[in-house]
Amino acid sequence: MAISDLAPVRRALISVSDKTGLIERAQALAARGVEIISTGGTHKALKDAGIDARDVSEVTQFPEMMDGRVKTLHPLVHGGLLARRDIEAHVAAMDAHGVPAIDLLIVNLYPFEQTLDAGGDYDACVENIDIGGPAMIRAASKNHAFVSVCVDGEDVDAVLADMAANDGATTYNLRKRLAAKAYARTAAYDAAISGWLCEEVGEPFGAYASAGGGRIQELRYGENPHQGAAFYSWGAKRPGVATAVQLQGKELSYNNINDTDAAFELAAELDPDAPAIVIVKHANPCGVAMGADLTEAYGRALACDPVSAFGGIVAANRPLDAKAAEEIAKIFTEVVIAPGADEDARAIFAAKKNLRLLITEAMPDPGTPARTVRSVAGGLLFQDRDAARVTQSDLRVVTKRQPTEAELADMLFAWRVAKHVTSNAIVYAKDGATAGIGAGQMSRVDSARTAARKAEDAANAAGWMEPRTRGSACASDAFFPFPDGLLQAAEAGATAIIQPGGSMRDQEVIDAADEAGLAMAFTGIRHFRH
Repeated sequence: MAISDLAPVRRALISVSDKTGLIERAQALAARGVEIISTGGTHKALKDAGIDARDVSEVTQFPEMMDGRVKTLHPLVHGGLLARRDIEAHVAAMDAHGVPAIDLLIVNLYPFEQTLDAGGDYDACVENIDIGGPAMIRAASKNHAFVSVCVDGEDVDAVLADMAANDGATTYNLRKRLAAKAYARTAAYDAAISGWLCEEVGEPFGAYASAGGGRIQELRYGENPHQGAAFYSWGAKRPGVATAVQLQGKELSYNNINDTDAAFELAAELDPDAPAIVIVKHANPCGVAMGADLTEAYGRALACDPVSAFGGIVAANRPLDAKAAEEIAKIFTEVVIAPGADEDARAIFAAKKNLRLLITEAMPDPGTPARTVRSVAGGLLFQDRDAARVTQSDLRVVTKRQPTEAELADMLFAWRVAKHVTSNAIVYAKDGATAGIGAGQMSRVDSARTAARKAEDAANAAGWMEPRTRGSACASDAFFPFPDGLLQAAEAGATAIIQPGGSMRDQEVIDAADEAGLAMAFTGIRHFRH
């Protein structure tokens, strides 16, 4: 079809739940001679501001009804949005039935997502499902050859700028871009509703998958400079990197975001009554510790692998103070994330211009159920987030020797860390701090060796007499298929083992533990992380 590049804007329909900037933008349209049609609360706000606007019921000659559920679902509205101005039959139908051409649609949807995030009950969520809004947005988007559609204030500003540059008209390129954004908006909106309803009926993995969210930022690049990337919100609001306020530092990168999420989620896993620090490098923890305060916790976490910590991500499970900030700032750190930071801590970090400081105001609940999604070639993998937690009462001691109270505490600490380490994962821990971490090896034996070697390197760097794996607890994210991995842990100095159990050779592994004098407990839960 032949489409004119420029489409004059003579009539606009405005129906918004979020009225931020409404008056100023409507005034700008009115100043250009644009006729404004509006609905309900929008119409009242415009009239109260002295802006001439026709109520939609005046156009349709049909009153709003059913508590506003029916107001724009009318042929005189949708005909004005869908009519092709270049087809004589469409124009004739408009003339015959008195259908006013609508050149600009400004709609933001009922706040379903906000109602859900605020904990609204079932009826409140249902009432905040918009029907007329998405219908109009999709109609206007389909007819983008002639109609501009705006789903937020930034879109209206773009239209006003285009009109100013083109004598009251918009360009085809802008209309196409607005239509693409509008369809994405309704898709994300429907995805939120679908996801909520699926959870409500107990079918989180329905026949059709839907995922969507708003763009938080366009990133400079992805994992590597030749890859494009962007960061989007998705699902229920959860304290973390997606909701944090960045107080300083340059823009976050793709890898920063991924690593920061990994660090903060692990920090939330630890005992909320004990100050804790997590240091992450390339999505895996390289040091985790609790302490009397954050300063002590940071020093103990750093000691686990000071080489890998350089250029890493630091997460705290409580607000940062000046003393902790001073220690963290001593080496190059990419990102620091915490639920808060006092003024002195912020001032110390401010001197590090390249350090990003993120404040979340709260910690996420590690037990909250949610879904995760990952792409594969031609498909998406959805799963429940690993929210499983193990307590002392869940453990089944399978060896002759019972673990001591100190060993039990370290076993559970190591287990929580192992949950956040790429499989195959081996974690040694002692006195509430990681002693060595082996991540992502193809063999569990290699992970045990890697973790032990890192502990030896850390001991040499600190001038200790022996590595902290001596007298440690060792966690394995999945069962030991053979005794060799367990024996490697014993050789490193571990005295207690925590693992899921469930291998065909469990008894061989138990016998090896008994022979080595180890205490071992089964959790019955596996924590693969890929």
